[in-house]
Amino acid sequence: MSLALPTPSSFLETRPIVLSRRFRSWSGRAGFLALLVAGAPVVLAADLRVGIIGLDTSHVVAFTNALNNAADKDHVAGARIVGAFKGGSPDIAASATRIDGFTNELVQKHGVKLYDSIEELTRNVDAIMIESVDGRVHLDQARRVLAARKPVFIDKPVAASLRDAVEIFRLAREAGVPVFSSSSLRFSNGVAAVKRMDVGRQIGAFSHGPATIEPHHPDLFWYGIHAVETLFAAMGRGCVQVTRTQTADTDVVTGVWSDGRVGTVHGIRGGKSEYGLTVFGAKGVAQGKPDGAYAKLVAEIVTFFQTGRPPVAPAETLEIFAFMAASDESVRRGGGPVTLAEVLKASGAPADLLK
Repeated sequence: MSLALPTPSSFLETRPIVLSRRFRSWSGRAGFLALLVAGAPVVLAADLRVGIIGLDTSHVVAFTNALNNAADKDHVAGARIVGAFKGGSPDIAASATRIDGFTNELVQKHGVKLYDSIEELTRNVDAIMIESVDGRVHLDQARRVLAARKPVFIDKPVAASLRDAVEIFRLAREAGVPVFSSSSLRFSNGVAAVKRMDVGRQIGAFSHGPATIEPHHPDLFWYGIHAVETLFAAMGRGCVQVTRTQTADTDVVTGVWSDGRVGTVHGIRGGKSEYGLTVFGAKGVAQGKPDGAYAKLVAEIVTFFQTGRPPVAPAETLEIFAFMAASDESVRRGGGPVTLAEVLKASGAPADLLK
């Protein structure tokens, strides 16, 4: 099935397989029939049971409300948050000062059950969201989820280094377990509106947004990733080289794509911070403002859990992180150009993981 998919060699195990009523496909009906032929017990459930790892971000409140509150205007059907592992990072203020409040809201308002370990949580849910605000802990957390063979959404940043991001997707491929990561801005109405506009042959794009820095993460990994993801949502894959200019208040990262298109991210730390996307084409220019609404991302996550098909390919997520890692290297080189191939090679990324 599309939830905790067993490999062919493990079909004879007798653990129950839980299918949502909204389950659509694991290789279509053929996949479902394969499970029946294998003799695996099948349990029909009204909703997927989802667990959260890390209760130190406002996303856990927004996502849980969207899934568990049927009266909410942004309600997303098909899954419920039923359990959580609290987590937390005492050396990051955004984690340490907020985790208790978010935890209390999930427990008291939504009846979410707390578990003492990730292993115990994974035994009691169908799928996992890793929401820890600290990207440094994501590799260890993902490793445990993948060992339990549960599909996992990893909130931004997927990791606090390109090397860790590569390792997460390598382990996922090795385990045959689907993994997905994205900023919510990729699926926002503003980005969708810009992509629908006919500008003719695309020449390039410009994305801007806040780029506050957290000392335990590479510069853009912490918050600039939103504007970077927005750029890639418009441009797609194919960036080969970046250069970066940095001041105390501003980052400007310019990427050159293999087909000659140019994409730029303007990260803002001084003055008013707003998200924006401009796409330049041969016959027009399209502009829009990505919004921070989470409902569309949550809907994508639920569909992903149901089907096992990530809406953003691992190779694209790794290219986004290579773009940001190369931008850091560009600063170290005084703003000189750095190729993505160079930083990907240094990270140990297998070539077939990037296809």
